[in-house]
Amino acid sequence: MIDLDFLKSLIQAIDESSIDSIEIERGGTKVRVSKTPQAVAAAAMAAAPAPVVAPAPAPAAPAEAAAPAAEAPPAPPAAASNLVDVYSPMVGTFYESPAPDAPPFAEVGTSVSAGDTLCIIEAMKLMNELESEVTGVIREVCVGNAEPVEYGQLLFRVEPA
Repeated sequence: MIDLDFLKSLIQAIDESSIDSIEIERGGTKVRVSKTPQAVAAAAMAAAPAPVVAPAPAPAAPAEAAAPAAEAPPAPPAAASNLVDVYSPMVGTFYESPAPDAPPFAEVGTSVSAGDTLCIIEAMKLMNELESEVTGVIREVCVGNAEPVEYGQLLFRVEPA
């Protein structure tokens, strides 16, 4: 059996960290503590292997604007319709460089090729490199260094070459 003080300290530790969930088995009792509801976490984990990249949407007609969005993340208004949006494939912490004293992988104005690393997203103490799927120029970095990111959150806007 897991004592109440241990459970409270576990919940507090998860709440204060970038970890989304943890599962512990102790004395025949299994406990799972999660910040995200299980259905949302399962959907995020299923989609985690690849970044979500989509061209910026064209302005919607008034009739389309009233329709509810399907499963696509909400898109901010497009400044230029030819930009490609790069979304976070997972929940974690965004890092712009491989080390605190290293230059960023991608800044506004940086030319990138398909396969170039754009950033690192730390999830559960694992460093996941997010690679560009398009060749072009970074026109907007939408997240600050060491900020938490959510699944489907807009990270970069790239102008294809």
